[in-house]
Amino acid sequence: MLLTLFARKHIANLTDIELIQEVKSGKRNLAMGELYKRYSHLMFGVGLKYLKRKEEAEDILMTVFEKLESKIIKSDIKNLKNWLYTIIKNECLMKLRKTNRLTADVETALLFKADDSAIQLKAVQLKEEKYTTLEHAITQLKDQQKQCIHLFYLKDKCYDQIVITTGFDLKKVKSYIQNGKRNLKLILENEHIFKS
Repeated sequence: MLLTLFARKHIANLTDIELIQEVKSGKRNLAMGELYKRYSHLMFGVGLKYLKRKEEAEDILMTVFEKLESKIIKSDIKNLKNWLYTIIKNECLMKLRKTNRLTADVETALLFKADDSAIQLKAVQLKEEKYTTLEHAITQLKDQQKQCIHLFYLKDKCYDQIVITTGFDLKKVKSYIQNGKRNLKLILENEHIFKS
């Protein structure tokens, strides 16, 4: 009991960078709890700002925290607060895009902050336009290719998971992904988006 209290007090006194190191070194439970304690209210606020609904903001916060540990382990984080803001903002934008509640004008307004330069804003807009074009191009693929490409690239599923999800055999999955990539490249070249 005393040891647990000491560990909690120790964790609470760590800087953000030290907390990140705790997560990466395997002392995850207390460190993740402290991260939640420090930043959940800010992240909830970002979710509420973008999604406008309390329940959705709570859901997106939980979704982000479920994935957060693995993201921290994989990332080189210099400023935790800004990094967390970006993570939750991106989750919100993806949710809004999926539910067709995000228009280009609203997205631009949400992404623009006083400290963003015009160049950064233009880069974000360009990236979003390319992403939208890619999503549109994927819809032009044959159904099996579309399904496998979506699962592999957008849902980060491995071949075995795609086989289980789709019922296609492994050779077919690999073929659909290979042919889908080639067809996507042709579609994007025809639309002058991607040139090799």
